[in-house]
Amino acid sequence: MAKRGMLIVLSGPSGVGKGTVRKRIFEQDDNKFDYSVSMTTRKMRPGEVNGKDYYFVSKEEFEQEIANGGMLEYAQYVDNYYGTPLKYVNEKLDSGKDVFLEIEVKGAMQVRKKCPAGLFIFLTPPDLMELRQRIINRGTDDMATIDKRMNKAKGEIEMMQNYDYAVVNDEVDKAAEKIKTIIRAERWRVKRFLPDYKKHLGDELK
Repeated sequence: MAKRGMLIVLSGPSGVGKGTVRKRIFEQDDNKFDYSVSMTTRKMRPGEVNGKDYYFVSKEEFEQEIANGGMLEYAQYVDNYYGTPLKYVNEKLDSGKDVFLEIEVKGAMQVRKKCPAGLFIFLTPPDLMELRQRIINRGTDDMATIDKRMNKAKGEIEMMQNYDYAVVNDEVDKAAEKIKTIIRAERWRVKRFLPDYKKHLGDELK
């Protein structure tokens, strides 16, 4: 039976660049992670692909998945649902694959309760003014929605204390490399290394 894979959770406030950093990691030749595509009820943005960036569904479809127990996590954010389908994640982890989640803060806290052995990384902006400008530059929200996102972001940044590591997204390439370094180091953390090492030694430890 394959060793169960590691669950890697990248989270942070809306507009911080989670998707951009995650895509940069996945574009690189040494990427060996499986990306769990999230489900959302928000409208598709220009350039996004259904089933690749998100599974875009109706509110009714999403709520049916919740009722059926089919979500690892979900949250309602600025009038839209976001969440992670449970079946895909479990299948990949059980097969020995490392699964990479890019999710909102509320969802990450749900996963932390269900999967405490996961690796939780918080992506944060250099400062709030920079975050606001990034959201404005995206050009997808009106000013009222931007104000909602900024108020939400302040509370989300306070949740950083519940994560294992924090990375400042000042430059995409640097942030991606820092995350990869954290993941490499995490594989050798004693709590992950020791169980398999004991199995390898077998009777020698008795």
